[in-house]
Amino acid sequence: MDLKEMTPLVIYDNECYLCVQFAKFVNFLAKGRLRFVGHYTDFGKKIRDNTLDSNALEMFWFIDSNTAYGGRAALGPLFSAIVNVSKKKIQNKIAENSCELGCKNPSAVFFRSASLLTNSKKIKISEQN
Repeated sequence: MDLKEMTPLVIYDNECYLCVQFAKFVNFLAKGRLRFVGHYTDFGKKIRDNTLDSNALEMFWFIDSNTAYGGRAALGPLFSAIVNVSKKKIQNKIAENSCELGCKNPSAVFFRSASLLTNSKKIKISEQN
C-alpha cells in the first residue's frame, strides 16, 4: 500500500452518525475531489496499523503526502486542501452509518464536538515508512 499516492485522504468514523454527516459535508465542500476512508473498513484498519498510532480512533484524520493530521490539527490542512486540491473527481462512497448507540442525541453531539477540539495530533509519514 503506497499511502502517498492515495493522498489527500480523510479518515473518519464510519460507524458514527455525526462523523458520517461531517464526512458528507466535507465531501460536498471539496466537490468530490478528496478520498474518504472509514476507520472500520479494511483499508482504514491498514492505515491505522501502518501509519497512525494507538489513539487513532479518537478523532478524524487528514493525510497529505508527508503528514497525518488528527482532530483539531487536521482542520487547517483539510480546508486548505479543499481549496487547493486538483480538479479531478474521485468516486467516493461515504457509507451510511450503522450506529445504534444514540449517536443523534444532544450529548453525542457535545461529546463529538468536544472531542474534535480537544484531540490533536501530527504524525510525519516519512518517519513511519
